[in-house]
Amino acid sequence: MDDLYITTSIPYVNGRPHLGHALELVHVDVLARHRRLRGAQVRVQSGTDDHALKNVSAASLAGVPVADLVAANGDRFVELVDALGVRTDEFVRTSSDPRHAPGVVALWEACRAAGDLYQKDYTGLYCPGCEQFYAADELVDGLCGEHGTPVQEVTETNWFFRLSRYRDQVAALVASGEVAVEPRQRRNEVLGFLAGEVHDISVSRPADRAGGWGVPVPGDPGQVVYVWFDALVNYLTGLGYGSETGRGAAVGREADAVRGGRESVGAAGEAVEVSVAVDVGVGVEEPFARWWGGGAERTHVLGKGIARFHAVYWVAFLLSAGLPLPTRVLVHDYLTVDGAKIAKSGSQAADPATVVATYGPDALRWWLARDPAPVGTTDFTVERLVGCYDRDLANGLGNLVSRTLTLARRDRSWSAPPTAEVGVEVRAAARALPDAVDAALARYDLRSACEAITGLVEHGNRFIEGEAPWRLARAADAGDLEAAARFEGVVDALVELCRVATHELEPFVPEGAARLVAQLDAGVGRPVPAFPRIGG
Repeated sequence: MDDLYITTSIPYVNGRPHLGHALELVHVDVLARHRRLRGAQVRVQSGTDDHALKNVSAASLAGVPVADLVAANGDRFVELVDALGVRTDEFVRTSSDPRHAPGVVALWEACRAAGDLYQKDYTGLYCPGCEQFYAADELVDGLCGEHGTPVQEVTETNWFFRLSRYRDQVAALVASGEVAVEPRQRRNEVLGFLAGEVHDISVSRPADRAGGWGVPVPGDPGQVVYVWFDALVNYLTGLGYGSETGRGAAVGREADAVRGGRESVGAAGEAVEVSVAVDVGVGVEEPFARWWGGGAERTHVLGKGIARFHAVYWVAFLLSAGLPLPTRVLVHDYLTVDGAKIAKSGSQAADPATVVATYGPDALRWWLARDPAPVGTTDFTVERLVGCYDRDLANGLGNLVSRTLTLARRDRSWSAPPTAEVGVEVRAAARALPDAVDAALARYDLRSACEAITGLVEHGNRFIEGEAPWRLARAADAGDLEAAARFEGVVDALVELCRVATHELEPFVPEGAARLVAQLDAGVGRPVPAFPRIGG
């Protein structure tokens, strides 16, 4: 498998993290661990979107400086990463990471040099929740289709990006799969948007409306860079793009362009002198060249509400700048909690930190991978979490390993080689599991990958019931060497099945899988449940 650079989207930090954020973190971690399991090198990046107007509004309501609010709430996201056992190589906070503002300026200058930025007066319908302008025909009964809230008519002078120039090119890339959007329904939605009239988009806003919070537009201090231009660049700035070290020199699709200059910009109220040199493809250092300009797969994982930003706007910005494109855009659906939208749920179950503290990371990680559908909203309840964990892990693979080790450690009054023909189907099913998991994760279907693992466990349990090894053991004790050989064949087949299932389970629940590996490697003594039941 190819090496992989994989990212979460970066959330607003106007509040504490919720289950939707946990879902995305877990999905990225599963995909990353799976790729490492197959021998690839992987880099994982997450972070926080600090420059959103939502953050400014939340800080104003709380009566605290916005920098303090984003720092405090950002810490909660870092804590969630740790609580879930997610492994990240970079965590970019867009207001405080010294690499970020220079990278935003570098991409801005690259797009401006391509002739794709211009100023104009504009009146539009703006949703503060989405931080996006909408055309009237995109509204639902006059309301934002994402939030169901009224939009604001806003008139201002902004910088615009020539998105219309790239409509056909982006559509061709998505349709061909060169920029692969999964699942198919989300790809079709992106193509449906591109099939209509595509307008140029605002990529700045007046600094006073932003509360003076954001990355100033180079050469126009009265404007700050629009949060969605700013935020998307984190995927590059975490790799060093635009930084003085040279790690941010851009690897372009066009081989010979060199654009440069210096600007003084301010992020979070601080002036920073930055290099905006874009050295296309020459002398580029790690990690930008390694992970964005080289042969690694570049994958973004994100929620359906921001699919357009990633599959259309981001791709167009990169085309304008002459930079490589993401190879995959993986889009997950939404969760509700106890039947209510997460934002409106008063349930403690909406807080992933509380769920992990109560039930452990394995239980939440498994539910977030196993239960949510690839398309369609999934409702989270504690009952579903407990039932899923106990059924699949405690009573499933955990119990099968325990049964297998009980057979393996049984005292034997005989010595017989295992019968080779016993468990042929079980062994074949075990050897087919990695391919089934690979295929499911390749189409971003974690549920099917989990079902492949639990299906193998069910096969193992049926095998035990069909072979009745306890009867074989009694017959072997009575001197039946054929039964003894068959018993040994059953145990060998079960151990192989358990090892393969545990190996494939590791990306999903690494802590519990490690306990199973330790039990299987020891093979003696009475095993302690790797997945203790959490239900009544």
